[in-house]
Parts: sequence; structure tokens; C-alpha cells
Amino acid sequence: MRIAFGTDESTALTGAIKQHLIEGGHNVVAAAADAAAWPDVGRAVGEAVAGDRADIGVVCCWTGTGVSIAANKVPGVRAALCTDSETARGARRWNDANVLAMSLRLVSPDVAAEMIDAFLSTEPDPDEAPEIAKLA
Repeated sequence: MRIAFGTDESTALTGAIKQHLIEGGHNVVAAAADAAAWPDVGRAVGEAVAGDRADIGVVCCWTGTGVSIAANKVPGVRAALCTDSETARGARRWNDANVLAMSLRLVSPDVAAEMIDAFLSTEPDPDEAPEIAKLA
């Protein structure tokens, strides 16, 4: 799977996220330079997903909020700020989220890996399609 990844700060966590994605066999697409401003990171990852240069996006900033807001400004993007694997799974299942946003402050490498695995292994529920269509 092609994963657009962006962060406004390079940390041990972002290194662990990239490594986990690569070890999972995914093609990590750098949508924005590490340490770019959070609005630029969110927009770049969102545009990569909406422009079909990536299947899914993963974004990080200190709280995760800024990059999720920026990504959600891109038409066709449904970014979800998550802090645990069940929320990540639900975001994919019920909201057809296509960008996973995480906090650099709150998330550990183990929790990030669990969220990524849940997000990538969950398919959207087709019964939610009418609700998701209302977002367009």
C-alpha cells in the first residue's frame, strides 16, 4: 500500500512510524519535508491521498489536531485524530477515514504501531456509505 507520511517534527516516534510502515511492506511516500509547518504537512498529505498518489495518509504534529484540520481542508480527505487502536479502527469502519492523525506528545511507538495496524487492516462498512456521502 502507498502511504503518504508527514510530520512537522522528526522524533523517535516518527522514525518508529516510518520503520513500522516499511517493515509492513508499505511504500512510504514523503508528501512533505520533515519539519515543514503543520499546515503544509497536513495539506501535502491530504493532496497526496486525494490526488491518488497515496492510498492512505498518516500525519503527526505535537497534538495531532493541526495536521488533521489542515488535511481535512483538502476535498475528499477524511482525516481522523486518534489516540488508540479502537478509535483508529472505528474511524476506518464507520467514517471511511483515509488519513490517520496522531499526536507526537501523547502516542508511544507501540500505540502508534497498533493504531496503524488497526487503521490499515479495517475496511469501511458499506452500510455507512449513505452517511459518508453526506460529507461531499
